Amino acid sequence: MTNALSSLSLPPIASLDLYIQAVNRIPLLTAEEESRLAKKLKEEDDLEAAKQLIMSHLRLVVSIARRFNGYGLPFGDLIQEGNVGLMKAVKRYDYENGARLVSFAVHWIRAEIHEFVLKNWRIVKVATTKAQRKLFFNLRSMKAGLDSLSSEEIARISEELNVKATDVTEMETRLSGSDLALDPLSDSEEDNYSPVSYLKSVSLEPSEVLEQKQAGVAQKEGLASALAMLDDRSRAIIKARWLNGDNQSTLHELAAEYGVSAERVRQIEVQAIKKMKTAIVQED
Repeated sequence: MTNALSSLSLPPIASLDLYIQAVNRIPLLTAEEESRLAKKLKEEDDLEAAKQLIMSHLRLVVSIARRFNGYGLPFGDLIQEGNVGLMKAVKRYDYENGARLVSFAVHWIRAEIHEFVLKNWRIVKVATTKAQRKLFFNLRSMKAGLDSLSSEEIARISEELNVKATDVTEMETRLSGSDLALDPLSDSEEDNYSPVSYLKSVSLEPSEVLEQKQAGVAQKEGLASALAMLDDRSRAIIKARWLNGDNQSTLHELAAEYGVSAERVRQIEVQAIKKMKTAIVQED
C-alpha cells in the first residue's frame, strides 16, 4: 500500500497562492467521517478513503510549513515535503485509539520537514545527533526575539536539551552570523580598514588566467562526461533539478511527468549524483 499511497494525485503547486486557496477550500472532516474513512483504508486498502483523509489535512501542512519559511528554502518544497509526512501519517494512523488524525499527523509532517531542512540548510553540519538537531531548531526559533544568550541561558539550554554548552555557543554563533560590509563606511582614511582592504587583488597574472580557463574547461568536460554515463531519465532529472537555471523543477513536478512517486524521483536523483561524483573523481 505504501507505493500506491505515494502515487496519489495531490493538487499541483504551480502557483503557491492558488494552491493555498485551493487547499483551504477543501472541507474538514468530522470525527465520524474520519473514523469511517480510516476504517475503510485499514480494512479494505481503499485509496479513495486515503485521498480524502490526506486532502482534508493539506491546510495543516501549509500551516506547519510556514514555521520553517525562514531557512531560505523554497516554500513550495517545504509544503511538498510536509505532504510526504502527511501521507506517512495517514498510512500509520490507527483510528481505534480515539485520537484525531490531526494530532497524529503533526509529528510526521514536522519530522519530514525537519529532515528536509537539515539536509539542505548550509549551517547544519553541526547538527548530527538527535540532541543537536533539537538544539538547532530550538535556537532557531529563539533567535527571532533574542539578541544573544547569556552564560546562564546557555547553561540552562544545554542542560534541558542534553548537549554541551560549547555546542550551544557554536550553534548560536552560526545562527547569529551576519554579512559584513566589504567597503568602508567612512570617507576617512583612518577608518578605511574594512574587509575589502585585505582582499587579494582581482588582477590575475597571465599564468593564473590560463590556469582558470583550463580548470573551467576541465570542469565542463567532466560534467558532460559524467552526465553522459547516466540513463536518459536520470540525466533529464539531474538537468531539471540542478542545471536549469531559475526554472528548476520540483520533485512533485517530475513525479507527475514520469508517472512515479516523488520519493522515487528523489532516489533516482541521489543515485545519479553518486554515479556522477564517482565518475568525476576517477577522471581526476
